[in-house]
Amino acid sequence: MQLQTRHFGVIDVNEKEALHFPLGIPGFENVKQYILLGKQENESPFFWLQSLDNPELAFVVVDPFYIKDDYYVDVDDEEIEEIHIEDKENILILAIVTIPEDITKMTVNLKAPVLINLKNNMGKQVVMKDDTFPVKYYITSNE
Repeated sequence: MQLQTRHFGVIDVNEKEALHFPLGIPGFENVKQYILLGKQENESPFFWLQSLDNPELAFVVVDPFYIKDDYYVDVDDEEIEEIHIEDKENILILAIVTIPEDITKMTVNLKAPVLINLKNNMGKQVVMKDDTFPVKYYITSNE
């Protein structure tokens, strides 16, 4: 299928690779279908979570372990029930990046990771209960 996007123009997407977010992403609850762009093409830790429902919407995402090597996800099983995770090995963990005009102030949301079940292509953004990781973690930070 072809998709006219804001950032990439017309792109071909394989509908079989579509990711379904049953509850959407907080703030975008009505947007349920996405595709991951750029992960296959290069070794960069950054790629795009492009909406199929709203071609104007795309999130820059990153592997949070690349940004903070002691990162971990701690969520209750019931928080991720709707995406049917059976094996932790089949989870792709991403974090949403915010890119301001001054890119030296780029941040990543480590408190609310995006979890994708690679077995069924279902996803969910979860907000971790503890305050170990912030909503705005500066990527250029040397912590």
